[in-house]
Amino acid sequence: MTDQFMDTCPLEISDEDVFKAMRDMKGYLDITPGDFKEVYKSAYRHALERLSASVTAKEVMTRDVLAVKMDAALEEVAGVLNDRGISGVPVIRDDGTVAGVVSEKDFLLHLGAHKEKTFMGVVARCLKNKGCLAIYLRGQKAEDMMVSPAITVNEDTPISEIAKIFTEKKINRAPIVDQNNRLIGIVTRSDIVRSSCSTDIR
Repeated sequence: MTDQFMDTCPLEISDEDVFKAMRDMKGYLDITPGDFKEVYKSAYRHALERLSASVTAKEVMTRDVLAVKMDAALEEVAGVLNDRGISGVPVIRDDGTVAGVVSEKDFLLHLGAHKEKTFMGVVARCLKNKGCLAIYLRGQKAEDMMVSPAITVNEDTPISEIAKIFTEKKINRAPIVDQNNRLIGIVTRSDIVRSSCSTDIR
């Protein structure tokens, strides 16, 4: 993960980060190009950890979040994902509380992606069957496909913790909820990357 951020997100390394990085090194430090690279990567990691611990969901989340109701037709949900260029959407109850999440991945799994290695595998199987695999989804609603309960966080959750949740749960987004589980925003992987790149670290 450090290498990925280093390629896309230059950070200003503080003296404290360098000192911590040097303490990470084992034994005598002979400054060769390889050693320097290791020190730099370690200092970068400390800087990134410092940033991640200080920034919370409230500072990076999208507040004007799109959501669908539980009784929304899957045709409508698919249209929303396509029209808005997003890969997932929270599903809410009438009172605004989060019931689940529907994503492209869920559609693919319902179309048999678990049997195929790629999306093109799904397309190939559809063509072989001379019919659309999605036909059986007609008449179904968001509540029939959503992953529930949704993995949610509150606005005071550090982005470092959110990133860890994304990795452990293999998800790309987390609805932000208030103390009553009502939807108030959403954080995605791209939000975390953007926040790391745009924050001035000193």
